[in-house]
Amino acid sequence: MDWLWKALGGKSGRNQKRSQAIVDRAQAATDELGQLSDAELAQRARDVTAGSALQDPAEFLAILGIATKRTLGIEPFAVQSQATLRLLEGDVVHMATGEGKTLVGAMAATGYALMGKSVHAITVNDYLAHRDAEWNRPLVEFFGLTVASITEAMDATARREAYACDIVYGPVNEIGFDVLRDQLITSRDQAVQHGADVAIVDEADSVLVDEALVPLVLAGAEPGTAPTGQITQVVRTLVEKRDFTIDSDGRNAFLTDDGAHRVEKALGIASLFDDEHVGTTLVQVNLALHARALLIRDVHYIVRDGKVQLIDASKGRVADLQRWPDGIQAAVEAKEGLVVTDGGRILDSLTLQALMGRYPLVCGMTGTAVEATDQLRQFYGLRVSVIERNRELRRFDEADRIYATAEDKQRAIVAEIAALRETGRPVLVGTHDVAESEALADALTELGIETTVLNAKNDAEEARIIAEAGDIGRVTVSTQMAGRGTDIRLGGADEADRDQAVALGGLAVIGTGRHKSSRLDNQLRGRTGRQGDPGSSVFFVSLEDDVVVSGGEGENHTFTPDASGRIDSKRAQQFVDHCQRVTEGQLLEIHAQTWKYNKLISDQRTIIDERRSALLDTPRAWEELSARSPERAAQLAELPQHVVEQAARDIMLYHLDRGWSDHLALLDDVRESIHLRAIARETPLDEFHRIAVTEFKTLAQEAVDQAVATFESVLIDGSGAHLDDAGLARPSATWTYMVGDNPLAESGNSLINGIGAMFR
Repeated sequence: MDWLWKALGGKSGRNQKRSQAIVDRAQAATDELGQLSDAELAQRARDVTAGSALQDPAEFLAILGIATKRTLGIEPFAVQSQATLRLLEGDVVHMATGEGKTLVGAMAATGYALMGKSVHAITVNDYLAHRDAEWNRPLVEFFGLTVASITEAMDATARREAYACDIVYGPVNEIGFDVLRDQLITSRDQAVQHGADVAIVDEADSVLVDEALVPLVLAGAEPGTAPTGQITQVVRTLVEKRDFTIDSDGRNAFLTDDGAHRVEKALGIASLFDDEHVGTTLVQVNLALHARALLIRDVHYIVRDGKVQLIDASKGRVADLQRWPDGIQAAVEAKEGLVVTDGGRILDSLTLQALMGRYPLVCGMTGTAVEATDQLRQFYGLRVSVIERNRELRRFDEADRIYATAEDKQRAIVAEIAALRETGRPVLVGTHDVAESEALADALTELGIETTVLNAKNDAEEARIIAEAGDIGRVTVSTQMAGRGTDIRLGGADEADRDQAVALGGLAVIGTGRHKSSRLDNQLRGRTGRQGDPGSSVFFVSLEDDVVVSGGEGENHTFTPDASGRIDSKRAQQFVDHCQRVTEGQLLEIHAQTWKYNKLISDQRTIIDERRSALLDTPRAWEELSARSPERAAQLAELPQHVVEQAARDIMLYHLDRGWSDHLALLDDVRESIHLRAIARETPLDEFHRIAVTEFKTLAQEAVDQAVATFESVLIDGSGAHLDDAGLARPSATWTYMVGDNPLAESGNSLINGIGAMFR
């Protein structure tokens, strides 16, 4: 692994040597410390973590290891203790699949809590949050600490109790939504959480990189808008290339002149571009066109229980809480003939990257951190520590099998699966989307091969399906990220036929195409070969695959296939590798540019947060309003002080929150049209910053001016300020969702750009 240490920098290598030396000392101290009673061991842990720091890391690791064996019945491997130490020093640890990351996270969380730090253990879903919290409970409680989990179904009271614990396990989206909801409180006791000192992120590459730019949105319900039935029907009749075109990236669709005339005639209007239509009818036509041309059922979304549900392409699962911005969501619902759901005024939004920035210390673990080293360092200042496997890897990673056409590739995949199935060897096939998984399953069924399909349509069965994927003769066809957090055990969930599965060569993993990031390829490969098990992986690639077409644009190569369509050429392999590197570079650039847009908004939110905290926790609102309007303050002199202070607080917070909501809406509009600045030889990012800063300067002052006007006019009595009666009611209902939002493609449409393939 020397090449890894060089890639990660000399300091990481030195840290690893130091960590290994500490683990060796910990193992030497285990026998002596093992003689202590439970109470003595717990006290020794508190002594060695006095002063919010580790006095003796080796002794502490030994104590943790002993406590883990006593409470969980597991004796940590040396590599698990080493990984725990690296987490306690703030790194992202790279540990292969099946190496015991769950235990490492539990030990690190317990260690931080013993140092007096509040800990959020961040997972990717409710199931893992609840599972890991309950599994870790005996270890945590051994030291007199408390642990709880946050799940979607919990109410505010239950969440408040959970967040009061020393260690809180929770899905990243739920923790983010709680942060947003706490931004609406008008009294501090309404808050459900108060942040944490440490975030330990499971599947760190997924949370910190793949989904880093996903905005979590808090909205106040109000009627949604959608293309009318007539517009939807007209757009349905348009013909590609004649009436509209799709750009080379498949991310935007545009009406041609003929198409515009055809729509105008069908709607009975003179021009879509007249003032009366450009901001309404034209917008609805464009939304309907994008829904029809770019968003494909069973690829980008499914329809289940009468609802449109988005598919998270980075995981191949239904994104339960995600929706597109209201216009797009409504357009797809109209396209499918469904009831159009309510829209909402965005009250606040927060990217996962900004959410992580709220923690003083972030660390994490994943099986594919090395490939994300650049992003983790650039955007979070995090180092990656690679932890060696406990047992040597026995998996064989075959070179890609490259084919000229997608049809040739598909035939070869089916033939390979059939051949493996004949031997009884378990097979896991990773596809890119729901439609592909179902088409492949249908092809296998026609050959009489029984197939278990795991995709966004049945992800609720994931744990059960994945648990059996290593059984003899099992063929599992899955979308990309099925089963993260769950090990595939050879011989089935109970490993009853393990020896036979091992003798056959272990689990065979087949990828139906390269992903736009090699990290996603490696995540799929990592499903096999756990803890020294045998296994193999191979990817089938065609020159028609998206990653090859987009990454090789402008390249001119000629390859000669054999009779089966296969291209057995080192040069072809190098070309595919090159195409993937190009797309990886594009993704990193998109992330970097989007981060620059979001960073300013995040900085402005920090200022709003500070202002809000001052209004919540001090009598500043009353003091400022009294100073601006002393006559009105005098009129309220007979009311109790706590009543007038809360009334002033309610007024000031209402206008501050409304101003921030308006500011976000304005910036979204600016981002939609910012590409036009390039036409005027202006730098879009610089111009965005100029507008954002200028507008933000007026936000606070306007909020105060409006608050003064309300203070002078609204009824304030013993029950407080009657804002509702003055038409200044806060939303009667709020709801949360996630949005895929990429403001950077050349068309500049932030609401639509990137949704053709979310996170692709």
